[in-house]
Amino acid sequence: MPQEAWSKKRERQYEHIKEGLVEGGRSTDEAEEIAARTVNKERARAGEAEESSKLSREDISSGRRGGLRSHRGPGGRTRDQLYEEAKRLNIPGRSSMRKDELKRAVGRKSGRKG
Repeated sequence: MPQEAWSKKRERQYEHIKEGLVEGGRSTDEAEEIAARTVNKERARAGEAEESSKLSREDISSGRRGGLRSHRGPGGRTRDQLYEEAKRLNIPGRSSMRKDELKRAVGRKSGRKG
């Protein structure tokens, strides 16, 4: 689906995004659409597109947004994510634990910092 207006860099970016989405379980059609939209938005932000919406130019970049959604930020993993990991690690009493308690218990059991 790479378009004629795209540079070689944008074509590589498109393929990289598409492959990642397909490996992550998305259908090929859905991955192609998301990758094309992402590349087009990046082109708009970089001033490469002839036309672009204000939102495309001023919104947070997709790369930054992905980083923010990786749950490595101030809040870390959600309580549900911690609970699922505690369940996988077979930690007793997990259902009545608060987020901070789950974080400590998972950290102790898996050998990571809580």
